[in-house]
Amino acid sequence: MKADEKREAFSDGNPPAAIPAKVGIRIYGSGRPVRLLVAGLHGEEWKDTTGILEKLKPPETGTLALIPLVSREKYVSTLDPRYYPGMGKPIIETVEKLEPEIYIELHSYGRENFEKLAGKDRIDRAGVPAYSILKAGVLLGSVSPHIRRKYFPKEALCLSFEIEKGNLASREFASLMVEKIKEIGSRDEFITCLRKEFPEQAKKAVEDYRRFYGEI
Repeated sequence: MKADEKREAFSDGNPPAAIPAKVGIRIYGSGRPVRLLVAGLHGEEWKDTTGILEKLKPPETGTLALIPLVSREKYVSTLDPRYYPGMGKPIIETVEKLEPEIYIELHSYGRENFEKLAGKDRIDRAGVPAYSILKAGVLLGSVSPHIRRKYFPKEALCLSFEIEKGNLASREFASLMVEKIKEIGSRDEFITCLRKEFPEQAKKAVEDYRRFYGEI
């Protein structure tokens, strides 16, 4: 089956037999662009993130693939090289099959960990750039290099959103961002939209990407 034919077969919202049903993947629409959004990646993060994806409706164009709950197992950071071959394996299997242009992870964090994520010294402590602060406690950054470098071309849009645990306003704002992203067609289109609403954060995101991964 050709790629476009395969995506046509997904248009009823049911996963193909080749993708494990246990991950609860939902696929809507058909054709390009393909957007893959995942939540509940580890520990109890699902409590603040899974519901956001479960409320999404099919996109107006292209394909929307959702994994609302990846794993409830104990917390293992996505920066740990063991994460994606282990509890994150359903994500990798789906990425390899659908080859999405847009990949989004929804995470959550406790307020006590804010500086660990958004502090300027994160690059020295964790080896990755600090998250940008958007609104209502929602943070924006890149996904782990363990998945970004190996499974996506440089022109793909790969983002990680951190939602503050127990913060209704944070969840609501993240929901608005996800609603917009499910209709976005490309990385450049997202950057253009981000520059209009959050110019400083867009500038930082582009600069961080260039320093960490090379030219856009």
